[in-house]
Amino acid sequence: MTGTEVQLANQIGRSGLEAGHVGRKRWRELSARSVTSSVRVQRPTEKSRTRANMPAVSKGDGMRGLAVFISDIRNCKSKEAEIKRINKELANIRSKFKGDKALDGYSKKKYVCKLLFIFLLGHDIDFGHMEAVNLLSSNKYTEKQIGYLFISVLVNSNSELIRLINNAIKNDLSSRNPTFMCLALHCIANVGSREMAEAFAGEIPRILVAGDTMDSVKQSAALCLLRLYKTSPDLVLMGEWTSRVVHLLNDQHMGVVTAAISLITCLSQKNPDEFKTCVSLAVSRLSRIVSSASTDLQDYTYYFVPAPWLSCKLLRLLQCYPPPEDGAVKGRLVECLETILNKAQEPPKSKKVQHSNAKNAILFEAISLIIHYDSEPNLLVRACNQLGQFLQHRETNLRYLALESMCTLASSEFSHEAVKTHIETVINALKTERDVSVRQRAADLLYAMCDRSNAKQIVAEMLSYLETADYSIREEMVLKVAILAEKYAVDYSWYVDTILNLIRIAGDYVSEEVWYRVIQIVINRDDVQGYAAKTVFEALQAPACHENMVKVGGYILGEFGNLIAGDPRSSPLVQFNLLHSKFHLCSVPTRALLLSAYIKFINLFPETKSTIQEVLRSDSQIRNSDVELQQRAVEYLKLSSIASTDVLATVLEEMPPFPERESSILAKLKKKKGPGAVSVNELEEGKREGGELNGGGERGDNSAISTPSPSADLLGLRTGPPVTAAAPSAGSLLVDVFSEAGPFFILFILLFVCKNNGVLFENQLLQIGIKSEYRQNLGRMYLFYGNKTSVQFITFTTTVTLEPLIEGGAQVQQVINIECLTDFSDAPLLNIKFRYGGALQNLTLKLPVTINKFFQPTEMASHDFFQRWKQLSLPQQEAQKIFKANHAMDTEVLKAKLLGLGMALLENVDPNPENFVCAGVIQTKAQQVGSLLRLEPNAQAQMYRLTVRSSKDTVSKRLCELLAEQF
Repeated sequence: MTGTEVQLANQIGRSGLEAGHVGRKRWRELSARSVTSSVRVQRPTEKSRTRANMPAVSKGDGMRGLAVFISDIRNCKSKEAEIKRINKELANIRSKFKGDKALDGYSKKKYVCKLLFIFLLGHDIDFGHMEAVNLLSSNKYTEKQIGYLFISVLVNSNSELIRLINNAIKNDLSSRNPTFMCLALHCIANVGSREMAEAFAGEIPRILVAGDTMDSVKQSAALCLLRLYKTSPDLVLMGEWTSRVVHLLNDQHMGVVTAAISLITCLSQKNPDEFKTCVSLAVSRLSRIVSSASTDLQDYTYYFVPAPWLSCKLLRLLQCYPPPEDGAVKGRLVECLETILNKAQEPPKSKKVQHSNAKNAILFEAISLIIHYDSEPNLLVRACNQLGQFLQHRETNLRYLALESMCTLASSEFSHEAVKTHIETVINALKTERDVSVRQRAADLLYAMCDRSNAKQIVAEMLSYLETADYSIREEMVLKVAILAEKYAVDYSWYVDTILNLIRIAGDYVSEEVWYRVIQIVINRDDVQGYAAKTVFEALQAPACHENMVKVGGYILGEFGNLIAGDPRSSPLVQFNLLHSKFHLCSVPTRALLLSAYIKFINLFPETKSTIQEVLRSDSQIRNSDVELQQRAVEYLKLSSIASTDVLATVLEEMPPFPERESSILAKLKKKKGPGAVSVNELEEGKREGGELNGGGERGDNSAISTPSPSADLLGLRTGPPVTAAAPSAGSLLVDVFSEAGPFFILFILLFVCKNNGVLFENQLLQIGIKSEYRQNLGRMYLFYGNKTSVQFITFTTTVTLEPLIEGGAQVQQVINIECLTDFSDAPLLNIKFRYGGALQNLTLKLPVTINKFFQPTEMASHDFFQRWKQLSLPQQEAQKIFKANHAMDTEVLKAKLLGLGMALLENVDPNPENFVCAGVIQTKAQQVGSLLRLEPNAQAQMYRLTVRSSKDTVSKRLCELLAEQF
């Protein structure tokens, strides 16, 4: 029961009635909107202790009128009678609120509580809000409690009463009464409006870290701050409170630690550098819990497991960071993880399911941390062995979780071999599990553990299972079989057999990407073309042949039928008759493909020309109701009639090899499974085994679905040609695209001197767009990271951490607030790290933040300009440069660039109308720097003279350097 539910239940319970009668729908809404008044308790005694801290309620506080009203509602025989009784009560309450006689606090509390109960029954309440606000000023706990409860449930975050509520909350927060402070904090968290965040985001951290704040208030403050950060992260700025909040992990009160760690975890995910000191404290606290006996933490021991919720949260917090660099801290953490794995092997101390649940929760969280670090081979293997024991556990949920975790372990080079030892158990689970979700995870694990040594076995088992698989997962299974067959095929005849068998078994679930892919590979591999033609010819002879098989057969025989034409059993005419026997059973797209195969036959086998022309000339083709088929028949017939042999051979020549692209089947699987579905193993294994099916550079694809071309503008920001990194070699998709530029790939940022929006960086993997705005010495920059591939970017981090994953084809946004403290010349650096296909990518960019971004334009008359120009006459205050024009001398373009610089462009100031003069003040926190600019173009010589004068010499030189590159 949440805190809000407990409060209402207490009020109704004091009247001698049960609270369980309230409408389920509204009760669930109340539960969803409520924030618990304390952290999750670890023993039943903690709940009673929390209640014991509340003020005692005197016997006279029971509301008899409320009890009578609830009794009447429960005694109603019909819905109509209930509505009639509620309407009568609403009319009575409305008259009481509007009456001349002032109501005392008890009456207000009673009527407000009735309104709240009516709302929970599912009726709308449109009055009584002001009376509830008035209750907040009461000094009685029960009256204040009901007021806050009503506001938390019924007051909208955009209500006009928010300001009045905020004033009451401020009074309670400053009262230092812990009970009133907790009520106020709960209300802030429940409403969670932006206006409340603006009002209290600065006050709550102070309450949280204050030395005289009671533990119960600290817990509420931490959870309240977490709620505000989730709703308005830009308003909750920890700043000076960061270190003190982190040190709450050392608090003696476990409830405070549990509440604080939820807050710190959320903050760390967005700002890891600011909270990185929490790692050592979290390890220290985790070590104390893991090494303690169940009797050491009696108040927080749950069925013989010490503080399981806190342990899970600590392990989850550590997953926000890489392994500790400090050897002592790392050693202590490894000891903790080993202890958790050891305890998992110990006999259970209780047969209760709560004991095993708590114990396994910590174990799985520890395994997740081990997988996240991926740096301790011994721990990874031990984790794999522990999960292997769960594969045959009688509890279905444990088997599911074990399979899911092992899928991730299979992608690690340290534990991949250990995972493979469980292949028989996983295959058995695929065949015998009753739960379809567990069978699906078993298929995922087989897919993840597959490599060249076991590919044929796994593909055979998956094909066997496919015949009886659930319809909901058949398409996904087909895609996985196709990917594995392609990736690990050494014998290409096996690959062709596998795909054709796949079409035979599950033709309805074979998407276009799959049969496209087999055609691309056959075309790109000369040594498999004859075998493919022979195999598909034999497959087409089956009485029942799937349409996808007809498509593959039509395409391959049309291209390579000549390779098997020497055999009388597969002569040209036999091939044609076999294909044409399927024609009338196929859909329009397949018929169109077969017509194209027929015209190819005329080029390959001139002896079939008359037979095929007769087919093309028939009324069913030349007068077909489908315009596509009719057009093809007419054009192919005319082409075969008038074109010479040489022309026909040129037009209908064999398809060239397809260009190198990533397999579109991966994109299809990604789309089918949703976020996080494609295992990193599918790329890591390709790298580990050192090759792709088509020998790297020979692989082809006729679909552009898989990887957008480098010219794709995911962000819609491009205004000019992007700066791109060198393309990877055709031999591998796993090349580190940033390696050629060295560890610090510094991009040219001068394009952004006179503009604020555009594409900062782009290559075939990543596109980074930028939008920024500046006012005085402050700025805000929006960075957009677009994943141009179909594969996830894993552990994507920048100087400010973003989401740990960026899905294929997705885009995430990062906001950077900028403040100019003093003048500068070097732009700040942005470091980006992520994993793509198992390879760590490291990119360092200069952010386009230049000193001119903080210009405040200044309008000046001609007299004032030259007077100020003369005042800035010291040699060190002036910077001048004469340079040749890099671009055409277009007046409008020059004006646009000067305006983009941020200064005011002064018209009719310079005696020479061809010259341009500008004025502005650079706003920094430390000082203001006035600057004047004069640009003198010489159209005949195609030269410029640029002069900049500023009150600070370093600014003049920097501005002159920046601007000289713009014209």
